[in-house]
Amino acid sequence: PVLVESLLVFSVVLSVHVLVWDRFSWCAVALAVQAFYAQFQWDRLLQLGGAVFQFRGAANSGLLPASMVVPLLGLVMKERCRAAGIVYWERFGIVVASTGMLLALFLSVLAVGITKPVPTNTCILTGIAGSIIIYTMKHSLTVSEVIEVLEVLLIFVYLSMILLYLLPRCFTPGEALLVLGGVSFVLNQLIKRSLNVIEGRGDPIDFFLLVAVVGVVLLGLFFTVLFIFMDSGTWISSMFFHMMTAVLGLGVIMPWLYRLIQRNPLFWLLQFLFQTQTRLYLLVYWTFLAALACGVVFYQNAKRSSESKKHQASTITRKYFHFIVVATYVPGLIYDRQLLYVAAVLCLAVFIFLEYVRYFRIKPFGQTLRQLLSLFLDERDSGPLILTHIYLLLGMSLPVWLFPRSCAPKGTLPGAGALVPYSGVLAVGVGDTIASVFGSTMGEMKWPGTKKTFEGTMTAIFAQIIAVALIVIFDSNVNLNSSYAWILASVSLVSLLEAYTTQIDNLLLPLYLQIMLMA
Repeated sequence: PVLVESLLVFSVVLSVHVLVWDRFSWCAVALAVQAFYAQFQWDRLLQLGGAVFQFRGAANSGLLPASMVVPLLGLVMKERCRAAGIVYWERFGIVVASTGMLLALFLSVLAVGITKPVPTNTCILTGIAGSIIIYTMKHSLTVSEVIEVLEVLLIFVYLSMILLYLLPRCFTPGEALLVLGGVSFVLNQLIKRSLNVIEGRGDPIDFFLLVAVVGVVLLGLFFTVLFIFMDSGTWISSMFFHMMTAVLGLGVIMPWLYRLIQRNPLFWLLQFLFQTQTRLYLLVYWTFLAALACGVVFYQNAKRSSESKKHQASTITRKYFHFIVVATYVPGLIYDRQLLYVAAVLCLAVFIFLEYVRYFRIKPFGQTLRQLLSLFLDERDSGPLILTHIYLLLGMSLPVWLFPRSCAPKGTLPGAGALVPYSGVLAVGVGDTIASVFGSTMGEMKWPGTKKTFEGTMTAIFAQIIAVALIVIFDSNVNLNSSYAWILASVSLVSLLEAYTTQIDNLLLPLYLQIMLMA
């Protein structure tokens, strides 16, 4: 399975390389070859228990698929913005690609450094790939861009040491690279834009995303350190938690956002949410779906009898939430993407805050949340945090957040790129859901070395093609320009990756589909 997963990732890398064909795409190929070898060193460390931190079990390291996500995203973003003639965002794409390569290279060097005996071939490949990447960066990046890349690396190193120690068994090395690398990049962007706020670059909704992500991460770090010295389950600690959350929110996060958008954040948010009648209808509809999702949670817990406390929800039951999320995102993508962007940020902040309440057992809802959510745990929730629902939200939202609006003057990209915001809906909402439901109920022919079935994968591909046809019918902004063969190839590659990867598919699949569609 690891070899097939690697082959699929190499197919994506080579596809992007052929379409881009510049010095950075050659760096991406070199990084992929190096990460392929380094991945086996990480897998060996995980099997022998020699890794520095405790990583999530029942999965390989996932270094290769995770290492290529950010560099490839940067490459395709650079090409799209170059074609649109937007120099600022073209340079930003180069910085994104360079940052992703350097973070992946650091994780590979770490694996090689702690492996005993030292793997000679992997060391040579890592040295060659590193030399190529650093040489290219030296001759392609300005001094300020090099400093920015190194700043992200420094934040990533410190953030990794802190969070991987505090949160054992929550990530594989690849997932840690994606999640912590993303948070490091967001934090660095927020600091950079805060210092250069006079330039006036960027949209308020982009600042809203940056401040929300950094705010909830800092909130979690603060309370994690605090509750080392006091019991978090008492009423006094709970009152202190709520009080300090309000203080940090109103005293730090709100003024920070005010500095960036130059207006009252609460007034701006209210004005934004209720600006048009369409937004009001969407908010009412989404409120109904949120209530429906809560109803599913309460109903499934009510069904759990006292004799079956260890009973877990079935795969089909968990996929109910995928259907609800699809019903949430599709109207937003069709009628108001900016509202969907902001609503997804708010939802992410609420999800993470509720996870803090559950994890720290904050009264009065902490213990209740633990009991309600325990029914929906699976083997990927082996650590102290429950992250699968957050990964689902991220998988659906990242294609919306990462869509290069500045490089799409008409609000959409030509050809297959028009489907980029729908990457999460197609890969996770439709493909992964249909594959799981049909594979678990009617699948008989299993892919070699996996639990996934041939019938599930084929049904997922067929369902995504039908979904693309429906999107073309109902969304007038989508014009595929006869790029159907590329869309079919992209959907098929990502569906096969879903069958063979042991990483969090809710997070990985939408990003790879976005890369293919943007390419």
